[in-house]
Amino acid sequence: MKPTRLLNLCLPLIICLTPTWKTAASEAYQLLRGDPAGYADVVPGKRFTFPQDHLAHPDYRIEWWYLTANLKDESGAEYAVHWTLFRQSLSPDADPGGWSSNQAWMGHAALSTPEGHVYKQQFSRGGIGQAGVAINQQGHFEAWLNNDTLKGKGLNQAPIPGQLTFTIEDFEVSLQLDSATAWVLQGDAGYSQKSSLGQASYYYSQPHLGVSGRVTRNGATTHLAGKGWLDREWSSQPLAPNQPGWDWLSVHLDDGHALMVYRLRQTDGEDWVSGSWINPEGKTTRLTKDSIIFEPIRYSAVMTGEDSVHRLPLDWRIELPKQGLSWTVAPRTKNHWLNTAFPYWEGPVTVEGSTFGQGFLELTGYPAAN
Repeated sequence: MKPTRLLNLCLPLIICLTPTWKTAASEAYQLLRGDPAGYADVVPGKRFTFPQDHLAHPDYRIEWWYLTANLKDESGAEYAVHWTLFRQSLSPDADPGGWSSNQAWMGHAALSTPEGHVYKQQFSRGGIGQAGVAINQQGHFEAWLNNDTLKGKGLNQAPIPGQLTFTIEDFEVSLQLDSATAWVLQGDAGYSQKSSLGQASYYYSQPHLGVSGRVTRNGATTHLAGKGWLDREWSSQPLAPNQPGWDWLSVHLDDGHALMVYRLRQTDGEDWVSGSWINPEGKTTRLTKDSIIFEPIRYSAVMTGEDSVHRLPLDWRIELPKQGLSWTVAPRTKNHWLNTAFPYWEGPVTVEGSTFGQGFLELTGYPAAN
């Protein structure tokens, strides 16, 4: 292909991605606080329809398919996986498709092993087949970016049961995902309010994933098994102007219960706190600010680059007063910073207290301390 022809093909992607993902890197998360004018509104009372709502919602500015899993090998050594596909509309106009598509895709993948933590990010323009979410020719759900794929295996056109495959550096990961419980609608029947100003998302989860599979490196295969969590969320303005970021936690407890809680930090007034308490059968109790305590115990200095340090709340206290339950949360290791276009900390944690368990913690919107 002639260089001029290649440039003509790639230029729309370069122009389109640079003012969005790159701007977000220099002023983290401003995109998520942007004016939602022209995009679809998130309003209470939505009726979720599956399998359609497993697919993309291009009328909304941003959405994601988000998987985390705590795993062990046959010797009991601990591993963790984090895989996410993000879709962003670059304008509220109808998508013209092809190389003119106004849909951008970003993928994150991370693997924690006993030896350390590796991660990657990828980008793609929509409309050219490099990334997307669709029902494939076999009638199965499929979400992909390049060769990284989450593919449904059932006849319900859903991601679960399914298979996740991706690569990072010289690691090849293949995981089987299954669950015996229904999807959980977060917030008020799937309407997840984010602030008193009206910001909200549509949000549902599969908190009771059974995960098994393998990681292969240099011809050596390690078999893994454990528990996972899959989140689906979309919005046109998930953050209010006075919210620099959020802290999110999902937990699997040894008695079969699951817990999700998040805190949207506010520069003025009280933080917005919400979550859900989910029993082993998938029945959900909604948690609001008056029914949960979610607060940091201490901040830790974390190296996030050659000369960069962030002070992050890696240790937490959680309490459910009405249930008479409380826990402390601590990271397995501190080294889980992802220096991506949207920089953040995401990693596995241990949970101790009324019951014991493990989970995943995500921290966003924390500026460098130096």
